[in-house]
Amino acid sequence: MTEQPPTPAPGFDPAAGSYSGARAATRPAELLDRFLARLIDGILLAIVNGVIVSAIIVGAVMGDSGGFYAASTWAAGAVSAVVSTVIYLGYFTYLESSRGQTVGKMVMKLHTQGPGGGNPTMEQALRRNIWMGAGILGIVPFLGILGGLAELVAVIMIAVGINNDTVNRQAWHDHFAGETRVVKEV
Repeated sequence: MTEQPPTPAPGFDPAAGSYSGARAATRPAELLDRFLARLIDGILLAIVNGVIVSAIIVGAVMGDSGGFYAASTWAAGAVSAVVSTVIYLGYFTYLESSRGQTVGKMVMKLHTQGPGGGNPTMEQALRRNIWMGAGILGIVPFLGILGGLAELVAVIMIAVGINNDTVNRQAWHDHFAGETRVVKEV
């Protein structure tokens, strides 16, 4: 059985290597550009998340009055897991659905498009980034490790999928979100 080449996304002209229509000067974003955009976003979010989560943990430890250190530490960890998940999912979901770009994508001149070529809907953006929600497992002691491993596996699968799809540069999360795609402005 021979493997069929991937079908180009709607509006993609393989000869020109770009999309036609409103964003005619675009092409599917390469893995390195997408990685650098995520790295920029990751650094920005790590700073914001670190400040907020540190305040939660310090508040829990400083507020501990006698004998309940383990309980307050667990509660701080659980709240931190929820807050971190909300920050990361909220950032990517909101910015991709409202602007089509996160800060990292703006810097790298990338744009997330929905199946019709405009910005993805809130649901599509959430589905596209849902893998970052695995961190919520941190509310249960020791399951946070599994959440971190699940996120790592998702990232590897996304990178392999983008690298293997030489036409559209889409991975499982783009397909799960209804055929979203990330394009580079040229």
